Amino acid sequence: MSILDFDDDEFPEGGSPDDMSGANKGEFRNEEPERSGADALEEQVNFQCDRENYGDALRLVQRLLELTPYSAESWQKQGLILSNLSRHEEALASFERALDLNPLDTDLMINRGICLDDLGRHSEALGVFDRVLELEPSNTDALFNKGVVIEKSGDFKDAVAIFESILESQKDHADSWYELGYCYDYMDQPEKSLAAYDEYTRLEPYNHNAWYNRGIVLSRVLRYVQAIESYNIALAIHDQFPAARYNLGNALANMGRLQEAIECYNRTLELDSGDVPAWHNMGNAYEELGSLDEAVRCFTQAIRLDQSHYESFFGRGSCHDVMEEPRKALADYNKALALCKNYPELWYAKADLLYNMGRLRDSLICYRMVTKLDPAQHEAWLDYGETLLELGYLRQALKAFDTSLTLNDSCAETYYWRTKALLMMNRTNEAMESLKHSFRLDPMKRKEFEEEFSGARTLHEFSSLLQN
Repeated sequence: MSILDFDDDEFPEGGSPDDMSGANKGEFRNEEPERSGADALEEQVNFQCDRENYGDALRLVQRLLELTPYSAESWQKQGLILSNLSRHEEALASFERALDLNPLDTDLMINRGICLDDLGRHSEALGVFDRVLELEPSNTDALFNKGVVIEKSGDFKDAVAIFESILESQKDHADSWYELGYCYDYMDQPEKSLAAYDEYTRLEPYNHNAWYNRGIVLSRVLRYVQAIESYNIALAIHDQFPAARYNLGNALANMGRLQEAIECYNRTLELDSGDVPAWHNMGNAYEELGSLDEAVRCFTQAIRLDQSHYESFFGRGSCHDVMEEPRKALADYNKALALCKNYPELWYAKADLLYNMGRLRDSLICYRMVTKLDPAQHEAWLDYGETLLELGYLRQALKAFDTSLTLNDSCAETYYWRTKALLMMNRTNEAMESLKHSFRLDPMKRKEFEEEFSGARTLHEFSSLLQN
């Protein structure tokens, strides 16, 4: 029988090869258009993903899945899109559906592990990456993501070991350099962190986050000129980057370039008007410039945005103190202390204010708080001793001066006040020795003593000392 010969019963009744209007002919006609439609949808999905239009991409991939419900690749695409939309539970379900269709696809397994990590299920994620490494011991993606999970747990040493092992075989694995920079920063190894970020930016020069992180590390080690350069590169790549603009302002302020810093804070606030630290630091810059009204305005705005921002209450209080508005200053210091009781500088500022207001007993309590919170601060012990002496607590004052000198024995002022306490206690010989130390450290104390104790020259014990 010829290949071109057909039996009559091979066709529907009354039909012929040229008249296939039945079901089979319909299937042949529809198959190619359907495939073509799926391909076109897939291209559109990829296009929207490339443009980061994930909402549109999701609607398209859902239509794609109606056409290709048994495509592991389509389910994986939906999972990736949902992950980018932070809909991680739904993304996980998509990855697991894809794995049902293709259970040994290691790329799918890795994506599922990343999704588990995003959901905070870190131990399960590690289990997934370890399973991939059992199947493919040289799978760099699995090893890298395992390192990232370990890094998030705070085990930076083990994470570093993983990233360095990747770099042994792949010197240009940029993401490992980036994570090493992050780990070394947290391990307080800034030079290693900077070296890692330098390698990363060599490989990926247009990542604004890397330049920003590098700037943070440089600022931490007080290399402000280089930090400023790094922040500026980050901003050249991505101008709408308020964190970089804010930290650039901080670096400029630390170099005393206060007007430039204020400009940076203003531009930060153009991008995010609710940035409390930017308002606060701009207030600090204005305060240093002596523009106290502007400083108060900035601190007040920070407080409006965050009623618990005790630093701004402190800053505003300091301005009111300098502006000789003691009641306003005291109110702000009290509000700051209500929010943060363990801040010695705050207690110190309040103590000085109360002392200047003539409220010595109240200031004494505050000075005592400073010495409890920061017992190594010799200036606080001196001020505490001075206040005790003025209130007549001679023995306690002498003890405070001795404590101050234990912490710093080169302070002429402390020896001078100690002399006064000893004189009031009639311990003249000890007072003489203390006064000698004061004069030796600061010869100007001689004139101060003569003016304060005008009759001292007539005393035998002091006449020789003052003449010499």
